[in-house]
Amino acid sequence: MKIISLLRGEKCALSFEVFPPKNDSAFESVKTATEEIAKLKPSFMSVTYGAGGGTSRYTLEIAKNILREYNVPTLAHLTCVSSTRQTVREKIAEIKACGIQNVMALRGDIPKGMEDADRSGWDYRYAIDLVRELKESGGDFCIGGACYPEIHPESADQKDDIRYLKEKVDAGCDFLTTQMFFDNNLLYNFLYKIREAGITVPVIPGVMPITNANQVERAINLSGSFMPQRFKSLVDKFGGNPAAMKQAGIAYATDQIIDLFANGIKNVHVYSMNKPDVAKQILDNLSAILN
Repeated sequence: MKIISLLRGEKCALSFEVFPPKNDSAFESVKTATEEIAKLKPSFMSVTYGAGGGTSRYTLEIAKNILREYNVPTLAHLTCVSSTRQTVREKIAEIKACGIQNVMALRGDIPKGMEDADRSGWDYRYAIDLVRELKESGGDFCIGGACYPEIHPESADQKDDIRYLKEKVDAGCDFLTTQMFFDNNLLYNFLYKIREAGITVPVIPGVMPITNANQVERAINLSGSFMPQRFKSLVDKFGGNPAAMKQAGIAYATDQIIDLFANGIKNVHVYSMNKPDVAKQILDNLSAILN
């Protein structure tokens, strides 16, 4: 099923994100974790793609297994950074052959050591190039794109960010999923601005439960996210106690999701990674709201 169809539903719903293993030895444990999340029957599951496509074959293996064995719609990530046109076209053909209808088109993280490389000769430089390739492939995909409620770390300002986002949507994105954020007011402000700019496709807010203090710095580095004082106090108080931090982090994410639902958001994407216990706890916390 295409995700755009799921987004037209009236009920509140959660989707979850998982990532593929980095090597063969970790495949079975990751597969088991993703299956446990699939058993929770989220609205869909997205499967990430390694930097530079390093874990791309595992992405499809995990996504295909979730779809075929658990009948959970899957969203396969596809990145264009440092990929050739032939490589991307082959990967698109593989996605189609697997019966996966949903693709998340991303530029992808620049591999370490290539930050200052000349990218002018790359076949694809931005996500919009990949969106166009998917549209021209004849695959009839439902295409997702990423957006930043605050600002993309490489953008000069939010105005430019939104202008580029509209170009990406106009090229063929059916929906958008946000980078993680920890202050819902930033999301509401962002939604107002993009609607004013003429971006009308559905936007799925992305929420990450921070379950250990070490995740905080990584979250900031990845997304440039603003950390409200309320969240900083939580980390200061419970960061040294792993069990307490996990419980508090899940509670904070749950509170974010409840507020989103209460303000008219129908679908929320949870960056649960490969943690079935975290996904289950959030679903349990929202059991009456989601039914």
